[in-house]
Amino acid sequence: MTLNSELKPLASEATPVVLTIAGSDSGGGAGIQADIKAMSATGSYACSVITAITSQNTLGVSAIFPIPLDHVESQIDAVFSDLNVVAVKVGMLADSSIIQVVARKIKQYQPKFLVLDPVMVATSGDLLLEQSAISTLKQELIPLADIITPNLPEGAALTGKPVPESEAEMTAMIDELRALGSKAVLLKGGHLEEDENSNDLLILKKSDQLISAKRFLTKNTHGTGCTLSSAIASYLAQGHSLLEAVKLGKAYISQAIAHADELDIGQGHGPVHHFYQLKQSESVQPEAADA
Repeated sequence: MTLNSELKPLASEATPVVLTIAGSDSGGGAGIQADIKAMSATGSYACSVITAITSQNTLGVSAIFPIPLDHVESQIDAVFSDLNVVAVKVGMLADSSIIQVVARKIKQYQPKFLVLDPVMVATSGDLLLEQSAISTLKQELIPLADIITPNLPEGAALTGKPVPESEAEMTAMIDELRALGSKAVLLKGGHLEEDENSNDLLILKKSDQLISAKRFLTKNTHGTGCTLSSAIASYLAQGHSLLEAVKLGKAYISQAIAHADELDIGQGHGPVHHFYQLKQSESVQPEAADA
């Protein structure tokens, strides 16, 4: 065997490429940073298009700088002109103009999968998008999505119904959410904090299914929505069915929350533990070779 043949790498399938289009979180717990961590931790290659730069930490957001539209567009062109993007996750989009740009580019490049996390409502309950932008989102982008992942306040904003306070009220939203036009909706029930389990409702065209996991009590849940939607996009890119991708994504975020308190980040609502699966390797000093 020659030296060249010994060094030749083994053939392997290419790592699936997943693109996140979202805002940056300087604190590292949500947004682009959470997306990249989740996609990497679940086995995909992450690339990014930044739509806004936030000055943010575990205590809150102090400033937002929207990226100029032409630069958002040029980022998307740069990624798609070179990388084989299989799935796209879309997060924070600040206004109607950027929603229109992203929708136009999705139509142009037609990635195999589109996961949309409609970041619309702040933790305080305040709307982050004006009503005109919500209308644009519903008209231009949601119909292109394979799955959208609203939480309960976002589901209410999209349908005009009150925020659900029970599983029964979540179920009562099914028809309105289905009518939005995406192939599937994952209505996240994490806000029902009194429930023993964290139950999400997966709504397909002709059926629906409850996806349940144990609820873990922790204040460190910053970035959960970003993380879940990114994990779903990652698993879709790897060839899993939509149902499998949702179940795997739910299992991943549940464990990331379960291990969140192992981190000690910031003074407020800390991040989930994206890399809980990694074990700290013991430091082993190699023995000195004999001369």
